[in-house]
Amino acid sequence: MEAPIIDREEAAQLVKSWRRRGDVVVFTNGHFDLLHMGHVRYLQKARSLGEHLVVGLNSDRSTRLRKGPGRPIIPERERAQLLAALRCVDAVIIF
Repeated sequence: MEAPIIDREEAAQLVKSWRRRGDVVVFTNGHFDLLHMGHVRYLQKARSLGEHLVVGLNSDRSTRLRKGPGRPIIPERERAQLLAALRCVDAVIIF
């Protein structure tokens, strides 16, 4: 099952429900523009630190500002879908 791509409010509710159960929630973020095995291994390691992994994804605008013109190579929605398809990711937030 693919992880949901959600907004901040939905993420807050989801994290709250996990924490109520006593689960450890891990958060990380990045651009993930041209997702590669180094990213996947990093995300797998992050997930191993808790029961759930939430990934914050830098938006196209943010990526362009930080990485320069011509970036991102892959649009934010596609990058989010790639991350959401990984078994180790429980939710993705574009910011």
